[in-house]
Amino acid sequence: MSDKIFIFDTTLRDGEQVPGCQLSTPEKVTIAKELELLGVDVIEAGFPVSSPGDFQSVMEISRAVTNPIVCGLTRAVENDIKVAAEALKYAKRPRIHTGIGASDYHIKYKFNSTRDHVIERGVRAVKYAKSFVEDVEFYCEDAGRADNEFLARMVEAVIKAGATVVNIPDTTGYCLPIDYGAKIKYLYDHVSNIDKAIISCHCHNDLGMATANTLAGIQNGARQVEVTINGIGERAGNTSLEEIAMILQTHKELPYFSNIESRRLTQMSTMVSKMMRMPVQPNKAIIGRNAFAHSSGIHQDGVIKNRDTYEIIAPEDVGLVDNSIVLTARSGKAALKFHLERLGYKDLTKEEMIPIYDAFLEMADEKKDLNDDDLIRLMHGEVMEQAISAEFVQVLCGDAVKPVATIDLKINGELFRSAANGSGPVNAAYRAIDKLIGEKLEVDEYLVQSMNGSRDTGKVHVRINKDGKHYQGFGFHKDIVVASVDAYINAINKLPIAFLKNINENKPMHYFKVGQ
Repeated sequence: MSDKIFIFDTTLRDGEQVPGCQLSTPEKVTIAKELELLGVDVIEAGFPVSSPGDFQSVMEISRAVTNPIVCGLTRAVENDIKVAAEALKYAKRPRIHTGIGASDYHIKYKFNSTRDHVIERGVRAVKYAKSFVEDVEFYCEDAGRADNEFLARMVEAVIKAGATVVNIPDTTGYCLPIDYGAKIKYLYDHVSNIDKAIISCHCHNDLGMATANTLAGIQNGARQVEVTINGIGERAGNTSLEEIAMILQTHKELPYFSNIESRRLTQMSTMVSKMMRMPVQPNKAIIGRNAFAHSSGIHQDGVIKNRDTYEIIAPEDVGLVDNSIVLTARSGKAALKFHLERLGYKDLTKEEMIPIYDAFLEMADEKKDLNDDDLIRLMHGEVMEQAISAEFVQVLCGDAVKPVATIDLKINGELFRSAANGSGPVNAAYRAIDKLIGEKLEVDEYLVQSMNGSRDTGKVHVRINKDGKHYQGFGFHKDIVVASVDAYINAINKLPIAFLKNINENKPMHYFKVGQ
């Protein structure tokens, strides 16, 4: 048995089933092309019979990519299969993915049928799909809760009918890793023709075990894994592509490998997050913004001495430039000294560091997280003050009006006002701020949370991008627009000193000094 693990990406099918994450056909094609560059082996492009849009997407993805297999999902229904075959007609390597329920929950309550009849339907579906394409995958839905003896009968029957891949989904995320692994092993021990097909894992994350179950499947003989970027998918999501890829790459003692180009993972994650309007949780393994960030003093000290102390993956291996030693009030003297030396303040003695560290803690308590410019201010004894602050925020919005925002900002001690329209109240406010600072900044993450479950106060997190570097800001207020403005300005105040000092030089005509 080969140790190559085939990566079957279902971001564009299972991932897109998340409410609010639907994509247009051009967006799906863009993601599919990036998945091809990432090195996935199979792209599940959609469920063609479900809508004209899905049919069109499968067809256009089939035209757009060359190397990956393009797969269309169907039920064990002739018309589904016929429509999928039509959608896949331009695919260089087409696959039809058909199947039916395997657990008694599905057989009795979903289909009102019997085990024997369900197997017959599955066999007919495979044979019909085989009349259109050579590569047919069969899914045994809810296999995680299916009786193993019956499941083995079903798998053997569909392989005999011509299935080239058999998918063993833990559809509800129910299985424990030891049980899912044992289920795959049972199939290898009891299906006489199992060597004629690839066994695939499709695990959901309802109990947080999708990745562990998938790895257990691999260790017991599965050679295809069905995954999504960022682990998105129905309910709690699917197995995360980046987690499986980096497990295989990091654990050298495992003999398995994939074709994933791991340095493209962060870029891929960001693209999917933006297009699907689904932010990645900060502590998400591999690609969360905190995955390589160290704020604990003990951890920072260890990473500075040797990054292997707290990092098992090199940040550049997943497409990041470097790890992040985040300076906060929890940072220790070692982290502070490391950054000061990097900025040129070398040979500081322990005695010299004592007052510097005390001043640093005061600044960190005030500003929460510090950047290089803050450290320069610290070393030069400058009073820490915000270069920009919001003095007045007013927004008009509603169904009958185009949102317009009026903003007063104090910039380097002077007060200025600007107004702008936007697609929404926050967008209008940000456009007014952009006018005042003379530059349109890219917002690549915007999150809103309630404070302590209250509907009275909101917390907004914003991440802006300037010259390839990211700056984060936070805002808190009862009015979510004001909180959004505060977060945006908080991020802007972390930009380089030179930029902040020059904001009100060469003032544009479209804003004016208040009082003039």
